[in-house]
Amino acid sequence: MESLDWHSAAAMLAWQVEMGVTETISELPVDRFAAAEAQLAEKAAQASVAVAAGSAQAAPAELDPVAIAREAAAGARDLDALRDAMAAFEHCDLKRGAERLVFADGDPAARLMIVGEAPGRDEDREGRPFVGRAGQLLDRMLAAIGLDRQAKGEEGVYITNVLPWRPPQNRDPKPDEIAMLKPFLDRHIALADPDILVVMGNISAQAMLGKRGITRLRGTWTEALDRPVLPMFHPAYLLRNPAAKREAWADLLDLQAKLKETAP
Repeated sequence: MESLDWHSAAAMLAWQVEMGVTETISELPVDRFAAAEAQLAEKAAQASVAVAAGSAQAAPAELDPVAIAREAAAGARDLDALRDAMAAFEHCDLKRGAERLVFADGDPAARLMIVGEAPGRDEDREGRPFVGRAGQLLDRMLAAIGLDRQAKGEEGVYITNVLPWRPPQNRDPKPDEIAMLKPFLDRHIALADPDILVVMGNISAQAMLGKRGITRLRGTWTEALDRPVLPMFHPAYLLRNPAAKREAWADLLDLQAKLKETAP
């Protein structure tokens, strides 16, 4: 190949510039396809990061139902307001399957407050706690020591449950359900301000005392929310295990003595 003189090389370069050439050929080959793919991959990665950042920024903060329940309960200044706050609480799935809110029954000014576990079918229908067979047995148990949910004053009693809505098929409440609704129960007790609490059954003991094993806990006085608490068998348990009524009677007599001992 003949070598070009300067004038010929300059003329050829000028002609290429006029034709639109912007780059010269390098000494090493360049894979233009790989470069294009890398550029597309980089743009896709940048777009993915942007979408993820936008989604994270747009996504609402995760709700804490316990904190929401605590705030709603704290805002209730009386029992009617507490009932309304519980009825308006939308974060418990039990509410969607229940027919009615089961709030309480009896005299809110009574010195004795009984905390059961959860509503059953009969309670869900009527909107009152302890109205089925277990409730009828509870009424007879209370009558044996001179108490009546329909009475006022020293003979009165106030009754509620850990959960205000019936669990499906009367299953046991789940720990997250108990934790979610516990602020309402604590506020309920604070507003009613009883002298003595009776917790009936394992679920109530778990909610109020943080312990299970009612056969071991029953009959032994303890304390919760700055009040004396007596764990007792749930009446439903007594219907299934009549032999346990002997221990239940002993607990009733102990409760009667405590009420007399602490009477104003």
